[in-house]
Amino acid sequence: MNFQSLSFLAFFILTLAVCLLVGWKSARAGRDLLTLASLVFYLWGFWAQNHVFLGFGVLLLGSGISWVAARRMASGKGGKKGVLIAAVIWHTAVLLAFKYTGFLTGGAFRLPFVPLGLSFFTFQQIWFLKEAYTGEFSNAQLKQLNGGVFALFSFFFPTVSSGPIMKPDSFFPQLEREKFLHPDAQDVAAGLYAVAIGTGKKVLLADSFGVVVNNGWAHLGELSAPSAWLTILGYTLQLYFDFSGYCDIAAGLARMLGIHLPVNFDSPYRSLSIGEFWKRWHITLTSFLRECIYFPLGGSRKGAVRTYVNIMVIFLVSGFWHGAGWTFILWGALHGLGQVVERLWGKHRDALPKLLRWCITFAFVNVAWVFFRAPGVSGAVQLLKVAVLGGIAKPEKWLLSGLLTSEVSAVKTLLPFLTPWCNILLLLSLYGIGLLAVLLPGNTIRRMDTFRPKIWRAILLAIIFVWSTLSFTGITSFIYSNF
Repeated sequence: MNFQSLSFLAFFILTLAVCLLVGWKSARAGRDLLTLASLVFYLWGFWAQNHVFLGFGVLLLGSGISWVAARRMASGKGGKKGVLIAAVIWHTAVLLAFKYTGFLTGGAFRLPFVPLGLSFFTFQQIWFLKEAYTGEFSNAQLKQLNGGVFALFSFFFPTVSSGPIMKPDSFFPQLEREKFLHPDAQDVAAGLYAVAIGTGKKVLLADSFGVVVNNGWAHLGELSAPSAWLTILGYTLQLYFDFSGYCDIAAGLARMLGIHLPVNFDSPYRSLSIGEFWKRWHITLTSFLRECIYFPLGGSRKGAVRTYVNIMVIFLVSGFWHGAGWTFILWGALHGLGQVVERLWGKHRDALPKLLRWCITFAFVNVAWVFFRAPGVSGAVQLLKVAVLGGIAKPEKWLLSGLLTSEVSAVKTLLPFLTPWCNILLLLSLYGIGLLAVLLPGNTIRRMDTFRPKIWRAILLAIIFVWSTLSFTGITSFIYSNF
């Protein structure tokens, strides 16, 4: 069940109404209903996915193993480190078996399905186990943690398919606070604002850029240099609005239930370095890699060479986590090498003008995303080669085939004198709005804390949401739900 569907709107409205109504009388009963709704969302919402019940069973078993392991570590009976290692091995083995068997065996064998959200689920479980082991999530908290509450942590429907990856201390304490299932008017208004903005980002922008990108990759051998760059930049913007839109919607849904999700996206394309980019892009993934892999490996405490090795390790893990393929590994390696080069460059790079540093960073991110999107390494190399060595020509008409067809048809009907200019105006409008939106300061989730409803905002958000809703037909799933 995609967020951008009428069935999900019906599911959420019903869930919100029932959970809030019951939650006003009994927070515990409301919480249990929210857990049940999250399980229903996973099973009923994705019933069309192959083997969804088996996938659910795999995750439910993993959740039970984490809960039992954490309770064992809190019992003080000894063997704490062994319990942690065994539980982490289980989760890692399950992830490798379901997602990477085909890659690791060269395609000779692969399991017939991958449980939805497995990558996010695995890292969240490992983070929980790590904090249970270190005491950051205290023994007292663990002893009070029942299986139903932990199931809500594992399957909370706004985050189960694409994150953010939550630390236990960012989730469990909120279930005991007064605002849980008791949102005030400001929370509801801020949640609606985030859902409307996120839906617009996904439906009107991400999927529009996706049309251009898919057309470009489908006609790779026919691209001119300008069309190649439109394809490259288009994917950079598509991925931004797709993931940012998801984060906004998830945060808005959770806020209306009285839960604050961690900021997971903070205007990453305004970054002046690769290091800063990873402090702004998929923030919870970066935090997980830093706390659960980089620091245990020694971080930057064991000399420069060891630091560079550790950086490469976490970014290779990041690449492999995103997908079972050499393109993802190369993408991770590029970002690791980028950070190593920045550290070696040091203060000399920091002395460069900010605009130049931004240009270097943004260009690097664009080129790296080519490997992330490409079906194979050869395809990525071919697209980059065309972008550099291809001929100069007006973008081909087929590049815009299927892009905002209803809107373009309406413009041609109402303003026929614009017909000869429709394609160029469409490109300029789409890419201009896209670039402006990603470079302007401000973050939807941060703005939720200070959001105040006004009539003009309500009208604007209503227009965006209705327009997006009318465009639901043919909408693709969120890109990160594939990971």
